[in-house]
Amino acid sequence: MSRVAKQPITLPKDVEINLTDGSVSVKGPKGQLAAAVAPGVRVELQDGVAHLLWDKGSSSHAGTLRALLNNMVQGVSQGFVRKLEITGVGYRAQAKGNILSLSLGFSHPVDYPVPDNIAVETPTQTEIVIRGSDKQLVGQVAADIRAFRPPEPYKGKGVRYAGENIRRKEAKKK
Repeated sequence: MSRVAKQPITLPKDVEINLTDGSVSVKGPKGQLAAAVAPGVRVELQDGVAHLLWDKGSSSHAGTLRALLNNMVQGVSQGFVRKLEITGVGYRAQAKGNILSLSLGFSHPVDYPVPDNIAVETPTQTEIVIRGSDKQLVGQVAADIRAFRPPEPYKGKGVRYAGENIRRKEAKKK
């Protein structure tokens, strides 16, 4: 029996959930998101609270759907933020409209096209702030940007998540 799916989802007053056959869509001030509903799982709305009901063999699907639905409600009402930090001499980032230009020590600048529904800001040259309503997409964009130059263990140069701890290695001795 799924413990996650048992928990109800409280809806803020500016968020609407629309249930159709096989899908659920959530609409709020920050956008609209949709997800497919697995067979054997149902969503019921009662007084601003969403409850999940499932058949006998669908508890794992119900827990997953409850987590996705909760993330969608939180995304369209508050949004999600991921912050990245750039460490290294000459490493910098600049947001130019829908393109993020990164200078990461390569012989050429790396231009990353930002997907729709995602906002990328660079408050300083060494900070990147990624905002959006879809938690999975915000995390994927952050992972894609980090993958251009992950932090290396000797000097710590590269792109890291804010607050990420890099285990440093000792340099080779003579």
